[in-house]
Amino acid sequence: MKTAAHMRMARGALGWPQSELAETAGLSVPTIKRMELNGFDNIKPASVDAVRAAFEKHGVRFTNQGCVCPPKTAAT
Repeated sequence: MKTAAHMRMARGALGWPQSELAETAGLSVPTIKRMELNGFDNIKPASVDAVRAAFEKHGVRFTNQGCVCPPKTAAT
């Protein structure tokens, strides 16, 4: 996860509101909002790591290019 756009895409892939990401990552909703609006420059690295870990725990993957891949679903 390299940019705020990747963060928004990952949240969208899971269908999570900002409040669910905040709860899952152990952060406040205002912190999530700041990250999504302004990027990560003034955010603690531990907060960025917590968001990434929350996404990865729920199946979102990030490539070396920073792209978001939605969780794989079972074949039908």
